[in-house]
Parts: sequence; structure tokens; C-alpha cells
Amino acid sequence: MNFHIMTLFPEMVLNGLSTSIIGRAEEKGLITVNAVNIRDYTNERHGKVDDYPYGGGAGMLMQAQPVYDCYKALPPVKEGKKVRTIYVTPQGKTFNQKMAHEFALEEDLVILCGHYEGIDERVLDEIVTDRVSIGDYVLTGGELAAMIIVDAVSRLVKGVLHNDDSSSDESFENGLLEYPQYSRPYEWHGRKVPDILLSGDHSKVDEWRRHMSLLRTKEIRPDLLKKADLSKKDIDFLNDWSSKR
Repeated sequence: MNFHIMTLFPEMVLNGLSTSIIGRAEEKGLITVNAVNIRDYTNERHGKVDDYPYGGGAGMLMQAQPVYDCYKALPPVKEGKKVRTIYVTPQGKTFNQKMAHEFALEEDLVILCGHYEGIDERVLDEIVTDRVSIGDYVLTGGELAAMIIVDAVSRLVKGVLHNDDSSSDESFENGLLEYPQYSRPYEWHGRKVPDILLSGDHSKVDEWRRHMSLLRTKEIRPDLLKKADLSKKDIDFLNDWSSKR
């Protein structure tokens, strides 16, 4: 899978994505991360890419021309491909695991990082297919948001994780938060590993994990339960647990 990140700070993106699992995935050729400097495509001789917004207001706005020319120079766009293009903005749909799975199906994914007060709306209308937010807050630029999206999507590309099954048990994959996990030693600071995990009974372990996942979700993110695909056994367990409190 190929990520093409349009940014004013390519070194920030490349440095942030060149280590750990994502860096190793790129070394293996499973993904590529291409960070392109929008400033390289400005027609302004001093490298300027912003100007005052029409109608007044605080701050500056990134101009349409350098963004558009940068986009048109991307390899898949030059080849005439219809490329999914994400603009990271607080005004977009909130990024989630379902969206990550959807993006992971693409061969090429373009991510546009804004700065200043944003980007001229005309170029957004022309090239952007998805407006995506990583949360209800404002950052100084889109680079951190872009890196989060690349990280989340890359993990779903086959071969990126050492164990391809590991992502299926994680939070949000089944609509619930992940169950608590434990490693050696058996006892640490007076706290012991739950005995069920040492029982060797895989069916009981799976049941315990499901119950813990349900309870953790109910306590921390009850909103997720409303959308989760719960079985009758799940509902009976939660009702029984609530009645005993």
C-alpha cells in the first residue's frame, strides 16, 4: 500500500513514521510513505504558499495553486488513477476503526495536511474525497493527524503485524474495548493474574475475555454498547452483572 502525504513539513512525517512496526513494514516493501512538500510547487519565488482570506479574519490561508499542482504531480494521479484523497480537518467525520479498514483496501491513499487557518475551499472541492477528523480539538497542522491515520491503516495491511490475528482481538475491532491482559510474573506488587488464565481451558478463557471486554466497555465507553453486535448471552451477562451491583 502506498501513502502519499502532502505537507509543508515532510521531515516531520517521515521521522515520525520511520521507526517501530511502520518503519519495518516500509523496509519490507509492504507499504511506502511518500511525503511531498507542497512548498515545492508554489509559483511564488520566495516559496510562499499562503495569503490573506477574502472577507477578512484572523490568520492566513493556504492557496489553491500549490496544493493542486502538488496533487497533480503525485505518481498515481499522473498515471490517471482515481485516488482516494483525505483532508485531515476538525470539520471531517471522526476517524474510527471501520474507516481504517475501508482505507486499507486502497492501493494508494493521499493525505492532505493543512496549516494556518486552513486551505482554499476550491481546491478541496476539486481533489478531496474524504474529510476526516481525529477528534474534537484543533492542532497546529495536519501532520500528526496524518501519521495517526497512516499508523492505524498500515496495521491492517497483510504482513505488517508479526501475527496477523493480533489486530482482530484489539479494541474497536468487534465494537468493544479490549479485555485486560497479563504477563509474567504471576504475582506483581501483590496483584495476581486471574486464575482462569492459567486454567488451560480455552473456552472458559474466551468467555472470561468476552465478559471483561463487555464490562470494560460498559464502564468506560457505554456509548459503544449501543452500537455493538451483542448476543443474547452478552445481554444476559450484562443484565445479571448490573442486578448484582
